[in-house]
Amino acid sequence: MANDASTVFDLVILGGGSGGYAAALRGAQLGLDVALIEKDKVGGTCLHKGCIPTKALLHAGEVADQTRESEQFGVRSTFEGIDVPAVQKYKDDVVSGLYKGLQGLIASRKVTYIEGEGRLSSPTSVDVNGRRVQGRHVLLATGSVPKSLPGLEIDGNRIISSDHALVLDRVPKSAIILGGGVIGVEFASVWKSFGADVTIVEGLKHLVPVEDENSSKLLERAFRKRGIKFNLGTFFQKAEYTQDGVKVTLADGKEFEAEVLLVAIGRGPVSQGLGYEEAGVAMDRGFVLVDEYMRTNVPTVSAVGDLVPTLQLAHVGFAEGILVAERLAGLKTVPVDYDGVPRVTYCHPEVASVGITEAKAKEVYGANKVVTVKYNLAGNGKSKILKTAGEIKLVQVKDGAVVGVHMVGDRMGEQVGEAQLIYNWEALPAEVAQLIHAHPTQSEALGEAHLALAGKPLHSHD
Repeated sequence: MANDASTVFDLVILGGGSGGYAAALRGAQLGLDVALIEKDKVGGTCLHKGCIPTKALLHAGEVADQTRESEQFGVRSTFEGIDVPAVQKYKDDVVSGLYKGLQGLIASRKVTYIEGEGRLSSPTSVDVNGRRVQGRHVLLATGSVPKSLPGLEIDGNRIISSDHALVLDRVPKSAIILGGGVIGVEFASVWKSFGADVTIVEGLKHLVPVEDENSSKLLERAFRKRGIKFNLGTFFQKAEYTQDGVKVTLADGKEFEAEVLLVAIGRGPVSQGLGYEEAGVAMDRGFVLVDEYMRTNVPTVSAVGDLVPTLQLAHVGFAEGILVAERLAGLKTVPVDYDGVPRVTYCHPEVASVGITEAKAKEVYGANKVVTVKYNLAGNGKSKILKTAGEIKLVQVKDGAVVGVHMVGDRMGEQVGEAQLIYNWEALPAEVAQLIHAHPTQSEALGEAHLALAGKPLHSHD
């Protein structure tokens, strides 16, 4: 192994996804000498196999739905179908443009970029391409891959992962989606918009089960209206090929058949065979364990992103990577408040939230200390114009701050920016009620909900 001892970087980063490249960019900005090692393409899962391409498909689905339904707005149009190669080109062009921009950004910050499969060889070095890259500190950011279940083999043919679904050369006539979390409901939404017959199988009692129960029920109601079928509360038992597709059997004996089965039960950390345990890094079920400052038990090693057991969101990776870079540069840092991270599921309708659920608030503060209010989007002019249904629910500690904002409806992801300020700045309902929201906008709905919580509702019933 060639050892270039003359070059010792301040920070060597293994993995160029959201967490890794954010640390590289911020570290270089702060004057650190940074090496970034990536075996595939900088940008990681989010840019190439996650956030960006899935949202492009979801937008194409939205256009398809709007075309079919345009007559309700007085616009006559004809829907002729989905041109899958053209949709894929649109999606790939979006990804390609962002990828080129990111490459240019990394070059402009003078980050040393090394393409190759790296392996942690000591607490202060990574081996890649027959070279040993030395660093005063190493950041592990190797991300995640789609998970499966014991005995369920993802073959890329009829049993597929989200990676395969993103590059599928056709719209399946029918699909079973195993998992009703974010990935599952987003693909259900896309495929339904594209014309597929979709059934979601979720072992827990609700879709998007980590969200407030009210949001889950609203989404389930909307999916029923769209014709998306789902089976809740019974776990998967087995899958087998049929003559034309796949048959899924549940623990209660119920069976479903479709052309394809999408396994969307979440993502697992990429950590096997990368030298982490040999270097003494503490692990748990494949995850690297860290403290609130993203430090592992090895003083010269940190870890961020999907590799650690925090929220698997690109913007969480950004925040964690920036935190590590600033800590190593000697700046005062504040741990990430994971409850204060905005969360959006980009199906139709969207589900957006920040803060804690009503159930969690009652557990933390006591049931008699929690106040909630719901504002129906039927009272919001812009939502009426868009013909979207849904609700904004606020969770407040009695006589105190708003600790949860939960929203369901088209474009609610665009409202979550204000919602995160309300939560993170510990705003009182009366303080938010004083703010004037533009009319007509969907952001008014957030203002109206706070007016109601402050005891002075305008366009909602007492």
